Amino acid sequence: MDEHNRIDVQRNSGRQSSRPVLKSVLSGKSTPRGRGSPSFRRLNSSPNPRRDGRVNGFSTNCFRSNRIVLWLLLITLWAYAGFCIQSRWAHGDNKDGIFGGNDEIEKSFDLSVSKINISNVLTDDVKINVNQSDVKEMDMSKEMNGTHDVSHNILSVKKRKKRSRRGSSSRAKRGNKKKVLETENSKEVEVQEEEIPQTNATYGMLVGPFGSIEDRVVEWSPVKRSGTCDRKSQFARLVWSRKFVLIFHELSMTGAPLSMMELASELLSCGGTVSVVALSRKGGLLPELSRKKIKVLEDKDKLSFKAAMKADLVIAGSAVCASWIEQYLDHSVAGTRQLVWWIMENRREYFDRSKLVLNRVKQLVFLSESQSKQWMAWCEEENIKFKSAPSLVPLSVNDELAFVAGISCSLNTPAFTTEKMLEKRLLLRKSVREEMGIKDSDMLVMALSSINPGKGHSLLLESVNLATNKKPGGMIADGQNFKKMLRGSEEKQGNNIKLLIGSVGSKSNKVIYVKSLLGFLSNHSDLQNSVMWTPATTRVASLYSAADVYVINSQGIGETFGRVTIEAMAFGIPVLGTDAGGTEEIVEHNVSGLLHPTGHPGTTVLSKHLQYLLKNPSERRRLGLEGRDKVKKMYLKKHMYRIFWQVLYNTMKVK
Repeated sequence: MDEHNRIDVQRNSGRQSSRPVLKSVLSGKSTPRGRGSPSFRRLNSSPNPRRDGRVNGFSTNCFRSNRIVLWLLLITLWAYAGFCIQSRWAHGDNKDGIFGGNDEIEKSFDLSVSKINISNVLTDDVKINVNQSDVKEMDMSKEMNGTHDVSHNILSVKKRKKRSRRGSSSRAKRGNKKKVLETENSKEVEVQEEEIPQTNATYGMLVGPFGSIEDRVVEWSPVKRSGTCDRKSQFARLVWSRKFVLIFHELSMTGAPLSMMELASELLSCGGTVSVVALSRKGGLLPELSRKKIKVLEDKDKLSFKAAMKADLVIAGSAVCASWIEQYLDHSVAGTRQLVWWIMENRREYFDRSKLVLNRVKQLVFLSESQSKQWMAWCEEENIKFKSAPSLVPLSVNDELAFVAGISCSLNTPAFTTEKMLEKRLLLRKSVREEMGIKDSDMLVMALSSINPGKGHSLLLESVNLATNKKPGGMIADGQNFKKMLRGSEEKQGNNIKLLIGSVGSKSNKVIYVKSLLGFLSNHSDLQNSVMWTPATTRVASLYSAADVYVINSQGIGETFGRVTIEAMAFGIPVLGTDAGGTEEIVEHNVSGLLHPTGHPGTTVLSKHLQYLLKNPSERRRLGLEGRDKVKKMYLKKHMYRIFWQVLYNTMKVK
């Protein structure tokens, strides 16, 4: 047995000696050889096993670490791309149409409303019923928005976040009349109830807007109507590559928001970066801002303050912005207070609202001499001292209106010369008047403004009523000069006065006042046949082309400036205005128009002026041409931005 075991041990030891002992390459030690054992070498190995182990180990670790870095890089890029897309979507930056345009949103909204199941339309705890008339009104609103008009836009629709249960119950207790519809994609829209039905049954005769006629006759679509900046001007060189934030107090189609929109468009055209903050989104300017590619910020979580602090200049366009300005100045550091406050109101209530912040802004800007004197007098009463003297920047006629009026501007091309546009304007006048049912012998009197007591519409109706009911023999204006002019008047039979009142549906209208005007007309059936109404719209070139006389009947201390005054003058229309405020500065009596007193004493004088111009078409032409020449000399875009450049230069940190 012992001998047998010795034989097995010898065999095993022989096997072990005949094989090389292999150890891990990473150990760095060579394999020992037994005596007489064959030489052994691994394929693809280096002569030095220790060095070979170090090289292979390094390459493996390097490969693994590079793979981790690659994955980290891909994750970072993916997160950054997602952040950029989400940011552009949240802030409405959709220039490339990545997220779908406004048309797609409107179509999807209309489709969701048409398919909505009334029984399933619920808010948090309130069930809402929608009738077919509401859907029809929404469809009509959508069609009008297709031409960027707000004529029959009875329902204002906008997106908002889903409300909480507590907020809904509290608003229900307050008697809120707004309706909320939940669409298929779980988004909610707010539908505001109409206050006064915009129908002929309510207003007697509702006409316009005439955007489609204007596009057909002028052959120049709104998409192409973006003014080109004068790159050689000082204003363009100053604005180029700078950031601006413009503060709108609202988005209604009234003087201040429209003026600020034109400023934003010009800054953008000249190479600046423009962001708009709307303190209130009521009104119909949002589609127009979208058409002009002007970015509107959502004022949430103090986003407007952050954007303003990063901007080179902040421009606030109303005295109503006082509260925002005060909060912004409290949040901003001293180096970011580059703020211009362009005040466009001229009533004491607006001064009282803003007096605590007036001396904190870097630069105040007014529209007219009368406004500046009035505000300075109020400041002296309150002992308010300014950091710098206020500036004066009058408004101007934008290029879109100047283009249709036949005045040379940036939109003119060899195919659309001023002479060609004058011919098109006559064709536009004829088409619009035919649509209104106005004869060539009729005198169309127009008043486009928000409908409130300060604009004097009730006094205007009384004046038109007097002018249409009195006989020509009794319409002799006071003063010897007027009597001489009336003796040679060109009397014609069958002439009638037609009055067109604008801005129906504007969010700045006073509903009670509008109802009082409708009540006055219902008591004067003859006058009712002579009065027409037109919705609020930015497409006013067709209206100016059709008009013969423009009335600016602002009461109290008068109009702050009167942008509609210079727009009417640009179209060669004589202006009948009150002898107060900015109107008195723009209109020279018996040169570019006729002035009358404010209040009831001016009612009789205005009626005489209307009757006089009705009987003297040649006087209408003379006054209109004088006003047009004044606009060419003083109130075009180039005149305004030549003055505005100095304001920006003094306010901004120009290196």
